[in-house]
Amino acid sequence: MKTYLDYADIDLMERTAGYLRDRLLIRLLFRLGCRVSEALALKQSDIDFTLCTATILHLKRRIRLSCPNCKARLGKRHQFCPNCGVAVTEALQRQQEHRRLRVLPIDRQTLKMLGEYMEVNEPGTSTASVRIFSINRHRAWQVIRDCARRAGLPDLMNPETGRPRSISPHRLRDAFCVHAMKLDDSGDSLRLLQEHLGHASFNTTARYRKIAGEEHREWYDRLWTKGS
Repeated sequence: MKTYLDYADIDLMERTAGYLRDRLLIRLLFRLGCRVSEALALKQSDIDFTLCTATILHLKRRIRLSCPNCKARLGKRHQFCPNCGVAVTEALQRQQEHRRLRVLPIDRQTLKMLGEYMEVNEPGTSTASVRIFSINRHRAWQVIRDCARRAGLPDLMNPETGRPRSISPHRLRDAFCVHAMKLDDSGDSLRLLQEHLGHASFNTTARYRKIAGEEHREWYDRLWTKGS
């Protein structure tokens, strides 16, 4: 059982999609490596056809815990406040939104498909603030799942648990990461990939390097081929 989709799998999904909208959604999730929420939030004004770029708004919500007595920051496992020492039975939750913008390059084939779709669905120039996709997250998941089934793609194996998992929009983002690492797994490439994906932690990006390069297998094989 495969752990990640590859370039051929994505191409097959595109070709089995019945609508231009669905082909474009698959293409953007893979070619941009963006999250489904980011793809669905794209507006016409976010696409620059001259510079061949897309401006992505990354919105991430974080829950912060604080002591109800002194308002000091708490970790999830804190039983006593590290500042005032009182027992923490009910910590105060505060939800914070972190907004970041990323400007991502788009290949010309994808840009052409974007232009065709926008012209058919929202002709004219007065709708720049309109979102490109008029579907919600649940419908996007259905589109990806149905296209994968029509393409005859089986479930993937979760590399961390070994359990099967269905093909979802995030699996296309994973496929982009692995594809990038197979072509270039240098330190500079990892840094660019981290920036492209909007990962706050380098370790989140670096996990794709081992999978893409199959480093463990190559190391193990070298143990037995050197002296034979």
